Amino acid sequence: MKGKFPWKDMLVLGGALAAAIAGVAAIQAVSGRIDGVASMVFVLAAFFVSMYTEGYLWGVAASVIGMLAVNFAFRSPYFAFNFTLPENLFSGAVMLVVSIMTSTLTTRVKKQEQLRMESETEKMRANLLRAVSHDLRTPLTSIYGACSTVIENYDSLGREQKLKLLGEVCEDAQWLNRMVENLLSVTRIDSEKVSVKKTPTVLEELIDAVLVKFKKTHPGVNINVELPDDFIVIPMDSMLIRQVLTNLLENAVLHAEGMTKLTLRVFTLGDRAVFEVADNGCGIPKERLRTLFTGTLPSESGADSGKHGMGIGLSVCAAIIKAHGGEIKAESKPGEGTTIRFWLETEEIETEETEDEQ
Repeated sequence: MKGKFPWKDMLVLGGALAAAIAGVAAIQAVSGRIDGVASMVFVLAAFFVSMYTEGYLWGVAASVIGMLAVNFAFRSPYFAFNFTLPENLFSGAVMLVVSIMTSTLTTRVKKQEQLRMESETEKMRANLLRAVSHDLRTPLTSIYGACSTVIENYDSLGREQKLKLLGEVCEDAQWLNRMVENLLSVTRIDSEKVSVKKTPTVLEELIDAVLVKFKKTHPGVNINVELPDDFIVIPMDSMLIRQVLTNLLENAVLHAEGMTKLTLRVFTLGDRAVFEVADNGCGIPKERLRTLFTGTLPSESGADSGKHGMGIGLSVCAAIIKAHGGEIKAESKPGEGTTIRFWLETEEIETEETEDEQ
């Protein structure tokens, strides 16, 4: 991997030193004297650089440059270097010690944060693997059983029985295909070095694409759609967000027992677009809500469960929304229904349109 030039660190170094020079010059212009002040200001600059740059180099560089600047421009004799005065050497040593200590502390903090993030990532991967192993076993067992039954009893089974078994195979195969799509989405956003590519997407076009795909697999399910009247544009990876909405709608169909109403609602709140998928089904127990988006299976869920699990799909939804800089939450009351809500930042286009018209 080719190393990139640390432009950010250089900008922090240059900005901090420029601000320090300007600050000392302003203090000198106002008060007429800067005895001891210049060194303090450049110590703060070295501290700032050490805090917001990577490694030790930039903090040490800020200390050395600051020491030279104080010695040259803000100590007598002015505009000449003088390394014989003890206070000049002392101020330089102080700045160097401050930068090294600060760089050491910030490096340790960053390493601890990196270890914590890696630990969370590994935990999430383990949860996803458990969910995948559970969710794959049931449909594969069903497909194997149905196919074996048709092959072994082909002559004795009636046409309707064969069609029923083959129909179940198709349903399980479709579900497995959706799961593979979810797993592929995880691989797209799993690496921290790969950012989601956002493009401006019109809200109505997004919802239309979701509904068309949903109706193909669930033609008998009616969705109550509520959209704002305004023209909304949202920066997003439209394919991933379509998958999130499809997952949420399909989870409601598969798991909300007794559901008679399914609603997809979108509204704006400030500069955010809020998406809601709500049903009036059986609801989700409170203990399940805590791990709903982590992929962790409840303790009572065995591998022989007769229903497809929803852990992997909702884990993918949470990962996609987090990669977009948004947040996803769920509210549910057993026996009353569930609402899953997430938000994304919108894009303002009114100002640009107004300027074009003018």
